[in-house]
Amino acid sequence: MYKITQTMTVGLFTLALSMFAGADHHGMKKDIVDTAVAAGDFNTLVTAVKAAGLVETLKGEGPFTVFAPTDAAFAKVPTETLNALLADKAALANVLTYHVVAGKVMAADVVKLTSAETVQGQAVSIEVKGGKVYVDGAQVVTTDIKASNGVIHVIDAVILPK
Repeated sequence: MYKITQTMTVGLFTLALSMFAGADHHGMKKDIVDTAVAAGDFNTLVTAVKAAGLVETLKGEGPFTVFAPTDAAFAKVPTETLNALLADKAALANVLTYHVVAGKVMAADVVKLTSAETVQGQAVSIEVKGGKVYVDGAQVVTTDIKASNGVIHVIDAVILPK
């Protein structure tokens, strides 16, 4: 049953990938930032990346693996907490870089890990429960959105450094 579910899940993620990681007008895949912008579900994340001054970094060569919270995930963060983070560039960069792992770690590799060192310097915990993957308790809801400089895995919550 797990193998069938996994195969169906891979098929759905491949379909989602075609929606998120379209080619730009030069026929090249978009970088992580442009892929997130094009997806439409990461407006808060993109705003935060801009506020933290991380756009050029995430448009860089990489490769990067980004555990990207959706707008719905950011909506779970209390408004005052989010506003305080957006106003503090260093604290915001600390939180955002906690969502990034150096290298291109595809879903097939993520499930074999129990933790991953983030660009921020601390490790996130990775756990597989009931066939679902969790990163610091946030569920990975979409995997393997490929970009020219890495990969995005969508998570349902904002994760915070310890």
